[in-house]
Amino acid sequence: MLTGIVAGLAAGALWGLVFVAPRMVAGYSSVDLTAGRFAAYGLLAAVVMLTGMRSRRLPTARQALTALGMSVLGFSGYYLLLVLAIHDAGTEVPTLVIGTIPVWVMLLGKPQHLRWGALVPGLLLTLAGLLLMMSATHGGIADSGAHYWRGIALVTGSLVCWTVFAIFNSAWLKRHPEVNATDWANWLGVATGLGAVLLWLVAGSDARTLAAQDDCAVFAMLCIVTGFGSAWLATILWNIASQRLSASLCGQLIVSETIFALLYSFAWDGHWPTGVQLAACVLFTLGILASIKAHR
Repeated sequence: MLTGIVAGLAAGALWGLVFVAPRMVAGYSSVDLTAGRFAAYGLLAAVVMLTGMRSRRLPTARQALTALGMSVLGFSGYYLLLVLAIHDAGTEVPTLVIGTIPVWVMLLGKPQHLRWGALVPGLLLTLAGLLLMMSATHGGIADSGAHYWRGIALVTGSLVCWTVFAIFNSAWLKRHPEVNATDWANWLGVATGLGAVLLWLVAGSDARTLAAQDDCAVFAMLCIVTGFGSAWLATILWNIASQRLSASLCGQLIVSETIFALLYSFAWDGHWPTGVQLAACVLFTLGILASIKAHR
């Protein structure tokens, strides 16, 4: 159980990076950011599969189709909607909406033997932290026009994608114990990479436009870092957590993504969180601890 918890928290720390990545480069579309990150993920996964072919399994046709569908839910579709939402509504509010994923996964993925009463403390602490953070950031929203609400709609779609992915992914891994975490991460990576290339060819900027940007080197570095750390490595860590923990506990650990995303955002903006924001992060943390205690 401890291995699963540590793996889930580490995955959250890596995922938090993707909330600030779109703010680090200007002049790149949401499609460019999504395709670049997941093309890097797919390339790395393919290299790992090819270099370790003797010790790694290849998916069956059915497993490959499952990986393709899951890659849209948990990777390309989810992240494209999130980046679009960040462009429209900024970083903080989409982070908070995504931060409600633990609540939905906990409610939808609760083990039958676990009493609802045992989940109440962690659930209430998580909701209190979210509400407190929303009250702290709402005053900073200067523009609540049509594009802002479009961003809210987009991040809601992103939330639905990842909630469904988290529940399905956990259930699939438990039904297929013969597939280890690294193999599944690689299969998802190849499927995601193929989808990312197709997305870029259909809707991305051409290669000359990308190369002409002044910060193209930073863009390439971000694609590599988020493709390796926030996609490939984070997926392996999350698969480890999904195999060792119930879906409801895994869902609660996703709170760490929100905490790290907010910390990275504060660091990028160069200021410390306010007292209210810090209190919200404490409530998030207490919610994780309460949920871990409930699942023992």
